[in-house]
Amino acid sequence: MGGETRKSTRVGLIAGWGDYPMVIAGALRRQGYQVYCLGVTGHADPRLAELCEEFRYSGLARFGGAIRYFKRRGVTVATMAGKIHKVELFRPWRWLRHLPDLRTIRMFIPHFLTHREDCADDTLLGAIVDEFASEGIRFGPATDYAPELLAKPGQLTRRGPSPKQQRDVEFGWRIAKELGRLDIGQSVAVKDQAVLALEAIEGTDACIRRAGELCRAGDFTVVKVAKPLQDMRFDVPTVGRRTLETMLEARGRVLAIEANRTILLDQPDLIDFANRNKLTVVALDMERHDPPGRARGHADRPNQRENTPEAPSPSRER
Repeated sequence: MGGETRKSTRVGLIAGWGDYPMVIAGALRRQGYQVYCLGVTGHADPRLAELCEEFRYSGLARFGGAIRYFKRRGVTVATMAGKIHKVELFRPWRWLRHLPDLRTIRMFIPHFLTHREDCADDTLLGAIVDEFASEGIRFGPATDYAPELLAKPGQLTRRGPSPKQQRDVEFGWRIAKELGRLDIGQSVAVKDQAVLALEAIEGTDACIRRAGELCRAGDFTVVKVAKPLQDMRFDVPTVGRRTLETMLEARGRVLAIEANRTILLDQPDLIDFANRNKLTVVALDMERHDPPGRARGHADRPNQRENTPEAPSPSRER
């Protein structure tokens, strides 16, 4: 029984870029988990080694090796945290750069070689978690270990949106939700109910910078939302101080996010930065407030989310 209990407290972590993996590793450690972490080469912070039972780097396309790593350490539950710079998948000689193992090649032949399957985020990430599941390793949402990171609904800064900015929020929300439904991106920048920039593969910060280049007058609004059927195991919208710094540089003024389904990193520092720089941050609760212009019960209603496995408790035996 003792060995089984120890095994049940082992969690695998696949860590990408940013502070989010550090936050999750710290939360897991405080809750008594043993964290076995694979950091994506060129993405993960080396300081993760200080928070994990074991840490090593793994290539972006070495999923066969990752599965073996977790299985040899008795890991049956894992999670993902951090951004993967997807542009890496479209650089010249990408296969040579990332040296995929045989299992990864077999996984992605339909996506990158025969093109029978698409390369959308959900498609690729779904293929990855299915491959791990076939070997008895199931992925759960990282936010199950740190639910306090999810934004609570309401006006988060001293400044709220003006009536004009509120109209831009409502307009941008519909656009952003449609982007998510199509699995293109999560963010849109708007002004005067006109679209300035849409997020795709380049990421939110690049989308905001492009909006600033196109709208020299500034004072635009950024809306960032979850997909209508967001799988909380991966690609959850995340906002940190870097996002607000980018908005400030680009002369954006309002950030609207989806409450309960957007991660806020180091929220006190983030809100302090926003207040000092006269930025507005609001979190809208889509469980209680349908997207403007949509009838209740619409097929894209955001609270229809996929079933995801429940995170284990350290005190529960498996």
